[in-house]
Amino acid sequence: MQEADLPAARRIFRLAFGTFVGHPDPENFNPDREYLFTRWRAQPENALVAEHQGAIAGSNFLARWGSFAFFGPLTVHPELWNRGVAQALLAPTLARMDAWGASDQALFTFAHSPKHIALYQKFGFWPGALTALMGAPSREHTPETVQFSSLAPQAQAEALAACRQLCDAVHAGLDVTGEIEAVSRQNLGETLLLWRDRGLEGFAVCHCGAGTEAGKDAVYIKFAAARPGPQATVALDRLLDGAHALAIRRQLPRVETGVSVARRKAYAQLLDRGFRTSMQGVAMHRPDRVAYNRPDAFVLDDLR
Repeated sequence: MQEADLPAARRIFRLAFGTFVGHPDPENFNPDREYLFTRWRAQPENALVAEHQGAIAGSNFLARWGSFAFFGPLTVHPELWNRGVAQALLAPTLARMDAWGASDQALFTFAHSPKHIALYQKFGFWPGALTALMGAPSREHTPETVQFSSLAPQAQAEALAACRQLCDAVHAGLDVTGEIEAVSRQNLGETLLLWRDRGLEGFAVCHCGAGTEAGKDAVYIKFAAARPGPQATVALDRLLDGAHALAIRRQLPRVETGVSVARRKAYAQLLDRGFRTSMQGVAMHRPDRVAYNRPDAFVLDDLR
């Protein structure tokens, strides 16, 4: 994908999802949320397009989180549905993730769509647990987290190393520091860091407001993780407190995130804190295994 392709790709993204969900004006589906431009700016080499008769027909975006990789949104112009465009995009997508040596590969799709699930099964992906997209009204909290943007350059480098080590403790080789750097470079929001005597206990990568994945009314926790162990529940609570405080500070009325329901304890913790599900999807994995979707994994994400 070239930068000049982005407006057409974004139009197709909105048109495709808007048409699928029955939006009355598909081209204005989620106009305040940005998924494509920000991902292209973060990793332009990981954005693909398909062309038909010299025009953009669809696109796909890949994300590399160390040993874990996923793709999406994969979208095709509705006029070209059922004509093999998605499969044409998937072939180079999987080749690239295999070349990375990603031991676990995944995607998020519509749980109620046999067509989507059957497509991805052809390429070796298998559905796992539901993913709940959840939200709650923002509330006043006194945060114990530190903002990544407040740190000096050397301290930021040390924080990135600590986040990398924490991710590896959750799942061998997992590394989402690219998301932290993308948020920082593009001013998309903030990464919240929770420090304790023994080091970093958790972090949360947050998008804030319009022009990001959050939309105009929310702080969206794109990824959060608490260090495995007996204090993980407390750490996740403190990260959520920090996200609420960030939302209040930026005058945003909601905090949103996603979680696999296979992470039973984290999912229950969100429910206990008043988060409610607005939509459910399903994560599909290649090979067919859980990766970090374990009951004791205090991780928030949704792979959209």
